Amino acid sequence: MPSFFNPTRRGFLAGTAALGASSMLGMRPASAAVDWKRFTGTTLEVNLVKSPRSEILLKYLPEFEELTGIKVNAEATPEQQQRQKTTIELSSGKPSFDVVHMSYHVQKRQFEKGGWLADISGFLKDASLTDPSLVESDFAEAGLAFAKDGDGVLRSLPFSVDYWIIYWNKALFEKKGLAYPTSFDELASAAEALTDPSTNTYGFVARGLKNANTPVWTSLLLGYGSSPLGPDGKLRTTSPEAIDAAKLYQKLMTKTAPPGVSGFNWAEAQSAFLQGKIGMWLDGVGFAPPIENPEKSRVVGQVGYGIMPKGPKAQAAGTFGDGLGVVAASQKKEAAYLFCQWAISHEMGARLLQAGAGVPFRQSVLEDAKVREGVKMPGAWLDAVVGSGKISQLALPVIIPVTEFRDIYGVGLTNMIGGADPETELKAATAQFEPVLAKSEG
Repeated sequence: MPSFFNPTRRGFLAGTAALGASSMLGMRPASAAVDWKRFTGTTLEVNLVKSPRSEILLKYLPEFEELTGIKVNAEATPEQQQRQKTTIELSSGKPSFDVVHMSYHVQKRQFEKGGWLADISGFLKDASLTDPSLVESDFAEAGLAFAKDGDGVLRSLPFSVDYWIIYWNKALFEKKGLAYPTSFDELASAAEALTDPSTNTYGFVARGLKNANTPVWTSLLLGYGSSPLGPDGKLRTTSPEAIDAAKLYQKLMTKTAPPGVSGFNWAEAQSAFLQGKIGMWLDGVGFAPPIENPEKSRVVGQVGYGIMPKGPKAQAAGTFGDGLGVVAASQKKEAAYLFCQWAISHEMGARLLQAGAGVPFRQSVLEDAKVREGVKMPGAWLDAVVGSGKISQLALPVIIPVTEFRDIYGVGLTNMIGGADPETELKAATAQFEPVLAKSEG
């Protein structure tokens, strides 16, 4: 599938005749009012999370540097390390970076409480700093809810939304005469039917590693019509629904997953699926690109992209998201904002979508027919994206100690893979986490 983007700065430079006439990029000649060269000679430090999304930014970074004359030193580190580093440095009041890549579902409340992000709402309204196509109304509602603080002040720009889907191996399903599951019961049955240890074939894989595994359980919990935290702010993690979701997690991960799955994060699960011996893999849509890459995958052309099946009480796609913010302590806030704006621009959002690396929060990108034509992933992937958006629900509670939540319940979930009783583990984890949550909200 051809890409319609010219890999030079012309693709983003507003005001050129080519771009002015190019409605497919959604840019307008008036955006020449933005003085992109205003901060030429500035050097920015950018802190990114290592992921398919940051790889897109790093790949096209030379375009931003040519466009603006700003030198960017960007570091992309694995998720857990990046979160530790940002917390330590931002808490010190003297962070080494000007722009921070944040996971909304983990860091939103923490960043707000710390006052670590600059107010960029004024920048958004400044015609000399902001392309006219960048307006709040272009962001999905969930993105704006993530990006604004409790007072409605814009503290970051929504970058990418990640819905959780089921990747499924059509060849393995066909061999067993199975159809894609439409319910949790069918999911479990298909996973068991596909599992044959004698041929090293397993029906299901997901994250088993403590902390990383918690969103798998909470995504399943949504299908039981529940969530970890009630509207009253009280934990619902020992409810019958929570226990049933944990039992399903245990069943899938013990009876139908490959050996060693308790040590799997997304990368290990992805690697296993790419070998062609896994029936289904539950994780985010942004992890799709290697699946259709013949150099990395043995399942090219054999993979289906399925919307999360219905649970006993609801059908819901676990939803996560990330954004880019200007650090409050930065002395280069406006230049840093230009980087954030470029990163979530229409063109970069299109590239993100076309590569299958993520889904932009900007609706104009998803609705652009030309962009959709250039999507390299199969149509089923895009259908899964759109369909998941219609049943999206936040899969993690928006609380300050999300990391502790994931750590504590993650240990319990890993123990379940080892054979521990789900109800006992959830009660122990809840007893341990309740005082942590109470303290954070106090």
